[in-house]
Amino acid sequence: MHLVCPHCDSINRVATGKPAQTARCGRCHQALFDGKPLALDAQRFARHIERNDIPVLVDFWAPWCGPCKMMAPNFERAAQQLAPAVRLAKVDTEAQPTLASRYAIRSIPTLILFRGGQERARVAGALDLAALVGWTRQHL
Repeated sequence: MHLVCPHCDSINRVATGKPAQTARCGRCHQALFDGKPLALDAQRFARHIERNDIPVLVDFWAPWCGPCKMMAPNFERAAQQLAPAVRLAKVDTEAQPTLASRYAIRSIPTLILFRGGQERARVAGALDLAALVGWTRQHL
């Protein structure tokens, strides 16, 4: 299985039988999963979406958005619960308007679940932790 390092963006091959939760990057030697959502910009986005063999759940948000701020702690906790089966990432739509435009983000927060570089599911609006984890697992 291929996993992109959240620290140096290198692609790592992890044996299927090896617990991914404890895997470390071959280049920078940091943990491949640290229980935190990964902040993505336009340059890193494609690599993480297309090259990870696990699904990637992306939160499209903005710093001025009240519901985004309310959901942020739930998204952090979901990263701890869903890893290593899912990588969680965040895209600031104010700082990355090209990504927001490419994925037709009309309301925020919007969550998009990607697998193999393709969008698999989408939901708009803030979710509590149980709904967020349940929605994600439902669409795996």
